[in-house]
Amino acid sequence: QVLLVESGGGLVDAGGSLRLSCVTSGRDFSGSDMAWYRQTPPRQRELVATISRDGSVTHYVDSVKGRFTISRDNTKNMMFLEMTSLKPEDTGEYFCNVEVATGRLDPWGQGTLVTVST
Repeated sequence: QVLLVESGGGLVDAGGSLRLSCVTSGRDFSGSDMAWYRQTPPRQRELVATISRDGSVTHYVDSVKGRFTISRDNTKNMMFLEMTSLKPEDTGEYFCNVEVATGRLDPWGQGTLVTVST
């Protein structure tokens, strides 16, 4: 059974920082390109950042470029999202999962809520 557990969200003032973590189990983590997604209802879940299986290649949606950094530790089956200079529009529920373009999505975890206040 694949489990994805996100953590690290919280309430932060605009301009602040947060570090999200994702722990995975039950899957070949090091063999998978991974991603962070964000959902702010009523909008659909959107891709925020991706990272290749060895961590050497990363991509970001334009709105977070230069502010967010995605990384991973394959020895611990973990992935991270360092978020700086947070803006109110970064508010949302953040999820980790396989990068949808390169692999089949796993069952979604519970996500971690990020709220950025003005």
